[in-house]
Amino acid sequence: MLYNETKRARIIEKTKIADSFFKRFRGLMFEKKENFNYGLIFHLGTEGRINASIHMLFVFFPIDAVFLDSKRKVVDIARNLKPFTLNCMPKKAARYIVELPVGSAEKIDLNDKLKWD
Repeated sequence: MLYNETKRARIIEKTKIADSFFKRFRGLMFEKKENFNYGLIFHLGTEGRINASIHMLFVFFPIDAVFLDSKRKVVDIARNLKPFTLNCMPKKAARYIVELPVGSAEKIDLNDKLKWD
């Protein structure tokens, strides 16, 4: 579950962790929109802007992307990120990225603290 500790609000029930090179590399590429009903969490090795940039190549539906620092505080949000966007880089350094179905980031604002299990 993905939970907003600041607002005490449940964001999405199901989460998956991109915990291998292949899972991080593939992300949501070639996924079907009807199968994307979870939050996909990327744990990056280091905190930064460049290594936290994402692309939407071969992702055929819009998503929300939430960027968090090492304390899991939201540093940027990309809402309604369009398919085939070439580069989306957070405004501040991030260590985690959470990709969500479009509209799921409505209960998330900058500086909110998120947690997941």
